[in-house]
Amino acid sequence: MTALPKIEQYLIDLGISYQELSEDSWLIEDETKGYPKMIVNVSDPLVIISADVMPVPTQDTEKLFRTLLELNATDLLHGAYAISGNDIIVIDTLEYATLDKEEFLASIESISFALLEHYKKLSGYVHTTEE
Repeated sequence: MTALPKIEQYLIDLGISYQELSEDSWLIEDETKGYPKMIVNVSDPLVIISADVMPVPTQDTEKLFRTLLELNATDLLHGAYAISGNDIIVIDTLEYATLDKEEFLASIESISFALLEHYKKLSGYVHTTEE
């Protein structure tokens, strides 16, 4: 009998709904706890937690990017806003070897809180994704 991966055990211990995507990747989707869809991926030596925010808009990008950088500097305890392909994401990286359950939960909650708190400020840019 093999032990569950540390991340999966944390998800179970914390009572967070998830779906295993692969042996080193999980999808968190737990509306009862207020958590948006997040991907947790172990890429040793890191644990990467990310959530989609919106597509990169085609207009007002400079203003949006400035807003995101300001939010990175002032409002995010864990992680940062970033661009992945044509999408804006919020991402946090943690060290797998020293990761504990409390740090893992703090990262998930920080991402969830940021998306909730920043929704109003960022939602104004969503309509600019269409040309």
